Amino acid sequence: MRSTTAPRPVVTPFPAPSLGRYTDTDGRPREVLALPGRGGSTLVVDRDALSWGDRRLVAHLAPDEPLDNARLVCRDYLRRPTAVRCRSLAPEDLRAVPFGDGRQPADAVDPARHGPQLPPAALEHHSPMPPPAVELRDRRGRRHRLERLATGRSLPELRWCPRDDAAPGRAESVRDVVACMESYEPVRTLTAAALGCHRDDPSVSVAALRGELERLDASRIVLNRGLRRAVLRAMRTQNLTLSEIAYRCGRVKRDVGGRGSGETSWLARRVGIAPEGGAHGEPTPWIHTEVLALIAREGLGISPHEVEL
Repeated sequence: MRSTTAPRPVVTPFPAPSLGRYTDTDGRPREVLALPGRGGSTLVVDRDALSWGDRRLVAHLAPDEPLDNARLVCRDYLRRPTAVRCRSLAPEDLRAVPFGDGRQPADAVDPARHGPQLPPAALEHHSPMPPPAVELRDRRGRRHRLERLATGRSLPELRWCPRDDAAPGRAESVRDVVACMESYEPVRTLTAAALGCHRDDPSVSVAALRGELERLDASRIVLNRGLRRAVLRAMRTQNLTLSEIAYRCGRVKRDVGGRGSGETSWLARRVGIAPEGGAHGEPTPWIHTEVLALIAREGLGISPHEVEL
């Protein structure tokens, strides 16, 4: 006798925060979830909302990326949701830590945010398919892309290059691109993916790119965007002034009468509000970790970890 019991949907064993929903071209509801992965990583997955099947990998975020990044990926993905453009979620994805040592290939990169994604073959067979098609656009609309750059040596170098430069063939460092984006991601992830894809590629040199990434990771000069937001928020919600925050940090200037006040120009330059080199300079996106800690603890009364990116 044939059973009339309807097939049960496959139940995920993980707590899966829902990031968003949409209806595909066949009229079926789909949802985007954040699944916990190996080592604290996060998998952004597109699946059928009714059967919980047909799981597609949208992105695999590194362990140090917050859940807010998964929400940003989902938001951009839902601008042009197409499940078939993402490869199927594989069991290996749940056991892999993305880019933990710079030796793993790129997971699905959202085309709406970062340009065309790599073909599934490059993801599944560790093919040395280069990520130059992935193009980033910073807050000023300037474009940046990984390219093979001829340097006059025996091998071309894989480097970050500005795409809006009138003089082609100019390289920019990983730190330069991070500064333009005012964010470590996705620059660091894409760079690590490129190093992994080309580690055994004899046709291109990645020595300079690897050195730049290592120096970025080891540097005590960090982005100040989180601190700047905290300073502006304290001014807005606690009625603090730049002068008072600087005074708390021990940066004091005195007028002719001996009255002290906070050195606002020092603080404004450190958090990237005022230009570094006078009126015609540019605010710096960088700050030393010791200065960041000083302003956070003494000036704002918060932990430095709250403003680190």
